[in-house]
Amino acid sequence: MVEACRAEPDYSLWLLFDDGLEGRVYLGDLVDIVDFSAWRDIDRFLDVSVDPETGVVQWDAGICLDSAALYRDLATRVRAALQ
Repeated sequence: MVEACRAEPDYSLWLLFDDGLEGRVYLGDLVDIVDFSAWRDIDRFLDVSVDPETGVVQWDAGICLDSAALYRDLATRVRAALQ
């Protein structure tokens, strides 16, 4: 579950998970997809939060990202960097 997150102006998202895994994922590739078009306004992207009950990363524009998918992405990149 995501405990904390912070959006960066370069469309990366810093995440901290409850097991201590932390790092950044790049989400800029999603901006051109219709469902994520609200992020074209960088201030809307930067306005991110974590639902304290579910650990879902969410934005006021109605965009939510699955914590498990974010975890897999980040864990895979961390493992690859260690090899």
